[in-house]
Formats: sequence, structure tokens, C-alpha cells
Amino acid sequence: MGEAEVAVMVADIQGSNDVERIEAPMTKKAYFLCAFAAFGGFFFGYDSGHISGVLAMKYFIHEFQNLPYLPDSASDAEKASFVVSSSNNSLIVSILSAGTFFGAIIAGDLADWIGRRTTILLGCLVFIVGVVLETASSTVALLAVGRIIAGFGVGFVSAIIILYMSEIAPRKIRGTLVSGYQFCVTLGLMVAACVDYATKDRMDSGSYRIPFAIQFVPALVLALGLFFLPESPRYFVKKGDLVKAAGVLSRIRGQPVDSDYIQQELAEIVANHEYEMQVIPQSGYISSWANCFKGGLTNPGSNLRRTILGTSLQMMQQWTGVNFIFYYSTVFLESLKTINNPFLISMIFTIVNVVSTPISFYTIERFGRRAIMIYGALGMVICQFIIGSVGTALPKDDNATRALIAFICIYIVFFATTWGPGAWVLIGEIFPIPIRARGVGLSTASNWLWNCIIAVITPYMVGADKANLGPKVFFVWGSLCVCCLVYAIFLIPETKGLSLEQVDRMFEESTPMKSAKWVPHSTYASDMGLAEKSPVAHHAETVGTDCPRTSDTATQNQVPVATIAQLIIARATVASLRQILSHRLLLFSPPPLVTAAGTNSPSPILIGPHDMRW
Repeated sequence: MGEAEVAVMVADIQGSNDVERIEAPMTKKAYFLCAFAAFGGFFFGYDSGHISGVLAMKYFIHEFQNLPYLPDSASDAEKASFVVSSSNNSLIVSILSAGTFFGAIIAGDLADWIGRRTTILLGCLVFIVGVVLETASSTVALLAVGRIIAGFGVGFVSAIIILYMSEIAPRKIRGTLVSGYQFCVTLGLMVAACVDYATKDRMDSGSYRIPFAIQFVPALVLALGLFFLPESPRYFVKKGDLVKAAGVLSRIRGQPVDSDYIQQELAEIVANHEYEMQVIPQSGYISSWANCFKGGLTNPGSNLRRTILGTSLQMMQQWTGVNFIFYYSTVFLESLKTINNPFLISMIFTIVNVVSTPISFYTIERFGRRAIMIYGALGMVICQFIIGSVGTALPKDDNATRALIAFICIYIVFFATTWGPGAWVLIGEIFPIPIRARGVGLSTASNWLWNCIIAVITPYMVGADKANLGPKVFFVWGSLCVCCLVYAIFLIPETKGLSLEQVDRMFEESTPMKSAKWVPHSTYASDMGLAEKSPVAHHAETVGTDCPRTSDTATQNQVPVATIAQLIIARATVASLRQILSHRLLLFSPPPLVTAAGTNSPSPILIGPHDMRW
């Protein structure tokens, strides 16, 4: 079907006083859109997971370290020296995280400039360029260049996928759908482990080039699929294009453009955006970045508090030590000298991760974000100290090694069902719309910064020629998990069941420790005076066929796009006014809307880019 022309017509955009009627019911389409977008987590997980196995492959060590193959009669000392050096290990693993750090920061700007969907697509293309270089590499230098470029792409995708999913997902299942991103990350980790296991014994360049080249597949699938996904409606609201915002909401929610649900949700999004712009206006590029850090530390709703919460939350997720397992598990298990097939055990770890993560689909909405983060941190603390104690007390005991592996699996279950998805869900929820893209970008950059730091220092903590901590390293992770537990108790808020706009209000009126008891009591539409009945003239716009035509039926308690547009213009400069008109927002003359009984109300006057009649 072609595109349909939505003709000039009279309709109403409804702002609701009811806090429960600000969003349409859940639809299969919303599930599908978020599920496909979550696929972006796959190549994040794959790219993070395959490098551990590659670094332990004999051919890779021979090729990149220029070391001769060892004979079967080699001594333990010779076997211990046949590894990628700590410096090269650190560089190859951490350079990806360095790229993702900068990519995530840049992505926040791009997402506000060219859109969420286009930024993700650009990230896929950059990632593919990096993969080409990785696959073609035969030296550490070229491999490092390929990984840092791929890292930029992963940074774009990992930051903006979370933002995109949070903005299109229905509030009652937002946690479940965004958790799907973490599930795809775990799938990527598992597939990477399986591919490494399948190619580890090859004595040619295919041993490492096949794992590298497979990364093309998920990147291409996501890039092609993005052409069929809609843009975020909140992006269009931020840009002042309310017609497109309504059309996208109609597609996502599966409701006609003129339905009460679409009218109410659009009014609430716009009212919240205007409220935030009045509180902290944006006047330029530098000031828009500075807005992420405005407000005092004592003000629970300040942008500064939210930025610190988002960045520190991702830091704490890395402090749990989970990436030690997925980056260095193969190397660590080989160092124990009690495991015959460390590749297989590493693959088991990733399978446990995959199987456990879907549990969070239920728990994150049933028990809430805050509760699962607290109990998850407590469970990880217990497991980490048990692993460290058993591994240190009985280093060469087979039964102790089995217990160590078992508790690593239990630890992974705690992480996969709590902090794994929970941290990503929360950073997509806590920022107001004017700084949301940059806030999520900064938070994701924090994740990758600490990912990079841990990737750099870990080889020196467990390397045989360095600190050689062995199982004692879990005492370090256990101590950091104690910090995560304290952090969760005092600083993580509860956002379950709230719309993004209600989360905004919750920050202003509650504290993290009391947030679970907070309930919304009003809507932004009513607070901003947008829940009153008045007509609106819709300008003819070309939209996709998935956006049904608006009807002529008026309903009760409604507020027009025109009124919303006037609210925007009330604070606009001449330049921004021209920009708004270029989007063909619809304004009307301000005569009284209700006249004496039997008297016709004045007809609204349509104003477009070339028509300035009042």
C-alpha cells in the first residue's frame, strides 16, 4: 500500500486527568518492535564474549605472539608461557571498551539530531567497518584498530537501543521488554562461546577469523530491520513535530490517531516536555550538555542527581565482576590447572546466563527494579566470598573446583536475573526528555569506561607473570558487591508500572527509599492546563498507511494540538518559531471556544509556514 494523505480536518487531542488513562493497552506490535530492537544486544554480547576464547586459541597465540607451537612433552613452565602477553591481552580486550565509551557519548548528540533509529543504523555501519578490519587482521595493531572502530559502533547501538526501547515500550511491560535487550546480550555471549569452542582446534587463520566474521550477520540483520521500525514518538515531540508523533504513537499502540488513548498519551508527553523546558530551558549546544549537571545534590529531582545515578549505576554493574567471567573465564580456568576443558566450562557459564535472564522478564515487573537489585547484590556478595574462600583454601582439590564452578554458576544466576537487566532498564527510565538521549549516552559511556578499566587491570590481577591472585580475585569482586548492596539500598528508586513522565514526577516528590510507596496523583496534562475541551484544525500531512485517518468526532475533556503548539510558542524565540512553523504545527485564533447556546463557535484559522493569519 502507498502513503495516505490525511486531509485538513477538525479533531480533538485529549488531555486526561486520570493517571491510569495516559497510555493505550498493550499490543503484539509493541512486543514485536521492542523484541526486534533488543536484537541489538546480540552483537554487543557476541563481540564481548568471543574474545575470551580467541585469546586462548593455539593458532592465535602462535600468529599474534610469534611463538612456536609447543610439543606434547612441554613442561608446565613452557605451557604457562605459551599465552598472549598481559600487555597484548589487556590492549586487545580493553580497546573495544575505549571505542564504546566515546561512541556512547557521541550517540547521545546524534540521537537528538538525526533521530534514535538513524543513530542505531549508523552504529551498525560503523560496527561492520570494524569487523572487516578485525577479520582481516594478522597483527595486534590492525586487530586493535578494528576493535576500537567496532567499539564506536557498539557504543552507538548499546546506548540508543535502550533509549529507543524505553520510549516506545508500554509502561506496564517496559521493564520486561527492555530486559529483552540483556537477554539478547546473553544470547550473543553464548553463541560466541559455541563458535569459539567449534574453531579452537583449527590450526589455521579460520580459528579466529570465523568468530570475527560471524559478527557481520547480526549487524546486517539489525540494520535491515531498522528500515521497518518507526522513530520514537518522544523524539518527534522534542523536535516539535506533533503530527508525526501522533502517527508513530498510532502505529506502536495499534490505535486510530483520533482515539482517546493516542490523544491522552500525546498530550501527556508534550505537557511533560514543556514543563521540563520551562524548568531548565536549552539555549545552545553547550548549555544543553550543561543541563545534564544542573540542580543541587540535595534536590532529589535535579538533573545532576539523575546523571550521577545513571552513571554510577552502570559503574556498579561493572563492579559486580561479571565481565571477569565472560572476558577471562577461559584463561582463569586454565590457570587453576585442575580443569581439562576450560572452553566447555566457559560455554556452560554462558548457557546459565542465557537460561537465567528470562526469569527477569517476570521478576522485574512483579517485584520491581529496586527489590531485585537489592537481593541480587546480596546473593552475589555471598557467592563471591564462597568462591574466593573455597578456591583459596583448597586450590588443587577436584571437589573444591567443582564447588567453585557451581557457585560461579549461582553467582551468574543472581546477576542475570537482577543487575544484568535492571541497570539497563533503569537508565532508560530516569532521565527527563530534554536530556534523556545525553543522559542515557553518559550512563552507557560509564558502563564502557569501567568495562575498559576492568579489562585493562584484570590481566595484571590474575596473570601468572603478574599478581597471580587466582581465586583470591573473587574477594575483590565480593568487596565491590558489598558496595553495590549499600548503593542499591540507599540510592536505587522504584519505577515499576510508571510512565516515563510519571517517573519524572516521582523523582521530584519522593526519595529512593520511599519510592516504592509513591503513586501518581495527577497528570502533566492537567497540571499544565491541557485537559480542557477545545477544537483543533489538523493540517494535511503525509503519513504512513499504518496511521489511520483522524475522525471528526469530538469527545469530552480534550485539548488540541493547536493549544499544545501555542504552549510551545509561548516560550519560543523568533528562530525557534520559524522552526516550529516549518514543521507545520497547527495554530488557531484565540476567540472564545464556547459561546451562548445555539451560537456557532468561531471557526479555527489554519496557520502554516506560508499563512500567518490570526
